[in-house]
Amino acid sequence: MARQNVSTGGPWEAKIGYSRAVRVGQSVHVSGSTAMTPSGLVGKDDPYAQTIQTFKTIEAALKQAGASLNDVVRTRIYMVNIDQWQEVGRAHGEIFGNIRPATTIVEVKRLIDPDMLIEIEADAIISA
Repeated sequence: MARQNVSTGGPWEAKIGYSRAVRVGQSVHVSGSTAMTPSGLVGKDDPYAQTIQTFKTIEAALKQAGASLNDVVRTRIYMVNIDQWQEVGRAHGEIFGNIRPATTIVEVKRLIDPDMLIEIEADAIISA
């Protein structure tokens, strides 16, 4: 089965040795993504805005791999402050509405940048 690595061209991909997403067959796995963009972090101190931007990043990676948000079957959300779960959950619900992937939300001590509030992974299965 062919493997497709999706890259955003960010410097950390080569340094750490990872891809933004990997497609093998009909499965697409999107690495932990944040609200960081080439212009900087979107939504400092705003978990809702960071979540929306993170899903834009995930959606772009899925598209490069031939998938869409409709194909997402699982998300994993890592938060530095679980008390903000409702804002993150609201954004997740707006994005996924009737798609309703399996999901997990957990609190972590910190992320790679102190201004990052959330990091999200996504798995998708492309319908044949």
